[in-house]
Amino acid sequence: MNGNYLELNVFFDIIGTIAFAISGAILGCRKKMDILGVIVLGLVTALGGGFIRDLVLGITPPKMFQNSTNAAISTVFSILVFIFYSLKQDFENTHWMKFMNKFMIITDTIGLASFTITGMATAISLGYDKKFLLIFVGSITGVGGGMLRDVLAGTIPFIFREQIYAGACILGATAFIIARHFCNYQISMVICFFAVLIIRLLAVKKNWNLPRIKN
Repeated sequence: MNGNYLELNVFFDIIGTIAFAISGAILGCRKKMDILGVIVLGLVTALGGGFIRDLVLGITPPKMFQNSTNAAISTVFSILVFIFYSLKQDFENTHWMKFMNKFMIITDTIGLASFTITGMATAISLGYDKKFLLIFVGSITGVGGGMLRDVLAGTIPFIFREQIYAGACILGATAFIIARHFCNYQISMVICFFAVLIIRLLAVKKNWNLPRIKN
């Protein structure tokens, strides 16, 4: 893996961290948590998926404890979201809530796409190349933080109730595995990112859902 590949991986890691920290902090504010609760929710959302990934891959201690950069980034953006909500006095306004719901979906989707890539990239950097393992660690890195966030916030996790969510990660990871046989790593990563992004946003817009018990 060349330097450009590693730089792109770091880029997606930072983008995913910021996006998930914002989505976690927004949910914390909507649940009327105090600033500590908002920060914790932002941290868990941004770092939780990577923590689970590292446990699966046998990375000890997990990277979040080896390098505090992502934790610092998550804390800063969580505080900024808390300040923004504190200054926005009419955040119960219907139009405002609709906007924030859409913004949270977008940031959550960006985090989902970014961390699906970094999950697989971490496994590949350790020498793992089994397709099932790559898809699994990519997906769990993408959905893990959001799942922990929702559990802590007392809501049913997105992965079990929202439009195509984990499925977007699986399809994006599959696209990466196929693409890297024909393209270089950088292009394959970009293809994976946009595959997850487009599938998830289309699922939200078209209200695509997996089969469920309705009555």
